[in-house]
Amino acid sequence: MKKNKNILSKINLPQDLKKLSNKELIILCDDVRNFLIKSVAKTGGHFGSNLGVVEVTIALHKVFDTPDDFLIWDVGHQSYPHKILTGRKNKLHTIRKKGGLAPFPKREESEYDVFGVGHSSTSISVATGLAIANRGKKNPNQVVAIIGDGALTGGMAMEALNHAGDARADMLVILNDNKMSISPNVGGMGKYLTRLISSPSYTKFREKGREFLGIIPSLQEFVRKAELYTRGMITPGTFFEELGFGYYGPIDGHDVENLIEVLENLKKIKGPKFLHIITTKGKGYAPAEKDCFSLHAVKPFNLLTGEKIPDTKSKLTFSNVFSTWICDKAKKDKKLHAITPAMCDGSGLNNFCKKFNARYHDVGIAEQHAVTFAAGLAVAGKKPVVAIYSSFLQRAFDQLIHDVALQNLDILFALDRSGIVGSDGATHNGSFDLSFGRLIPNLIIMAPSDEEECYNMLEFGYNYNGPAIVRYPRGGVLEKYNKRKNKKIILGEANIIRKGKKIAILSYGTMLKRCKNIAEELDATLVDMRFVKPLDGKLLKNLSQAHKYFITIEDNATAGGAGSAVNEFFMDSKIEVFVKNLGLPDKFPEHGSIDEVLAEVGLSEEGIKKSILDFVED
Repeated sequence: MKKNKNILSKINLPQDLKKLSNKELIILCDDVRNFLIKSVAKTGGHFGSNLGVVEVTIALHKVFDTPDDFLIWDVGHQSYPHKILTGRKNKLHTIRKKGGLAPFPKREESEYDVFGVGHSSTSISVATGLAIANRGKKNPNQVVAIIGDGALTGGMAMEALNHAGDARADMLVILNDNKMSISPNVGGMGKYLTRLISSPSYTKFREKGREFLGIIPSLQEFVRKAELYTRGMITPGTFFEELGFGYYGPIDGHDVENLIEVLENLKKIKGPKFLHIITTKGKGYAPAEKDCFSLHAVKPFNLLTGEKIPDTKSKLTFSNVFSTWICDKAKKDKKLHAITPAMCDGSGLNNFCKKFNARYHDVGIAEQHAVTFAAGLAVAGKKPVVAIYSSFLQRAFDQLIHDVALQNLDILFALDRSGIVGSDGATHNGSFDLSFGRLIPNLIIMAPSDEEECYNMLEFGYNYNGPAIVRYPRGGVLEKYNKRKNKKIILGEANIIRKGKKIAILSYGTMLKRCKNIAEELDATLVDMRFVKPLDGKLLKNLSQAHKYFITIEDNATAGGAGSAVNEFFMDSKIEVFVKNLGLPDKFPEHGSIDEVLAEVGLSEEGIKKSILDFVED
C-alpha cells in the first residue's frame, strides 16, 4: 500500500472532485483504496469487488454531475467507494452494523443512491426506465448503469439490453469485467481506438455515413454485414452492436485518466452506449488479488497477511452439514446432480465440486434457469438438488410452480439463508419462503431445528418422490453433531420436546433453541413442528384437548406463514382454541447481527416470553 497523500481528507462530496487535476485524482485512487482496506479489515464486509472499482467510481463522479445525473450500481457490493465519495466516509466503519450504513445502495440513506439494490442484474432495467422517463425533458439527466460480468449472466440483464437497444434509450452501460470472461484488448492501441471511436468527430462521421448509405439500401446492408463481420473478428462488441448499442472498449478500468477522457466523449453521444472495462478484483491488495473468491466478502482480517481473525464461536453451520450430506449421498447415488446459481462457496458446494465435478452445475446468476434446468434433469431420470438462498428462490417463484410442482417432479431444494441473515439486511433476509412455498400444491416443506435434524431431513427430502424443500438459516446451532444418530423422519410428523399444561408452544426450525427455557419456566408443552407442509394435524387435535393456548413461533413473515397454517387447521376443524402467531412483522427489518434483529422484532428469548405472558390469561 502506498503512503496516503491526504487528498481524500479534502473530499466530502463529488463536487470536490471537479477541482482536482488528473495527477491528484491518481493519488486519490490510492487514498480511497488504502482507506477502504483499513476500514474493511476492521469491520468486515464486501472487499475484493470494491477494490476493483475505485478508479471507475472516481471517474464517474468526476465526469457526471451526481446526484442530478444517475449512477445505478448493480448488486451493490461494489458501492463502498461510491459511499466514501458521497459524504459517508466517516461512517464507513459502521457498515453492516445495526444503525450504521447499509451494505448496499439505499435510497433512504443518500440522495446519491438512486436505486436500492441487493440482488443482481437489475441495473440495466432501472437505467432503461430512467432514460425513457427523461424523454421530453429540456435538460435530461445522464443515466449510467454499472454492471459486473457475473451479473450480466442474469436473464433480466439480457432482457433489459434487448429493450434498451430497441427503444434507443439514451443511457450508458458500463461492463465491469473482472474475470476476463470477454476477451480483453487492453494496451496502447486499444486505448487509442476507444478514444477514437468515442470521439464526437468519429461518431458524426459514422452517423453521416449511415445516412448516405441509407439512400442505397442494398449497399447499406452489404456494408453493415461486412462491418459486423470485421468487428466480430477484432472486437467482442458484435453482440452488443446487434442489440442496438454502440460498443466501446475494452479499456483498462484502472487508468483513471483514460476513463475520464472516454466518459467525457461518451457523455456527448446520444442513444444506448456500452463501455467495456477490464478490472482486477482485489486491486491494490495482494492477498485479495491472489484469492479473489474467498476475499470477495470478509470478516475482520489481519491487514498484513489477509488472514481472517479467528472466530471464537462455533464453526459448524447448516451449510457445512449440507456439504457433508451431499458428498455422502453422491458417493452412493450417481444420479445425484447439484445445481447452484453462482453460490458454490456460500451454499457449501466446494467439496462436491471438487469430488463430483461432472455432476456439479453452476448456472451463473440465473435462478429461473437453475430451477427449470433441474426440472429437465428430473424428467431425464436424474436426482437434482438445487442449493439456493431463500431470497434468491423468490426470483424463480413461477418456475417453482409451473415447471416443478405442477408436474410433481422429484427435486430437492436446499434452501440456505432462510430467516434473518443479519448484516446483509432486508435484501437478503429469507423472510417469505414459508409463505410462498406453503401455497404451492405437491410441495413439502421442512424446517430443521438443528444440524443433526437437517442432515436427516435432507436425506428424507431426497428420498421423497416429489418436490421438497429443506429450509435452514445462516450459521448454526450445535457445536458438534452426530450424523449417524438417525432420528426417523416421518412425513408430516412433529416431535414433542416436553409435555406441559395449558400452553402449547409450536416451534418451527431453529426458533426451538429460544423456546426451551421458556417452556420449562411456564410448564408449557414444546413441540418441534418439523414440517410446515404437511402439518401434523393429528397431533394438533390431540393437543387441543388439553391445551387452551397455542403459540406458534417462526423466523418467517407471520402473514401466510407456518402460524397461518395452524390457524387455518383449527378453523377448518372447528376447534376452539386461542392462537398467537409470533414471527417477522409486516415490515422489512434493518441490518444488524441476527440476534439484534430478532430482538428488535420480539423474537429474543425475553421477547417471546413477554408475548406469551401478555397473551395468556391467568
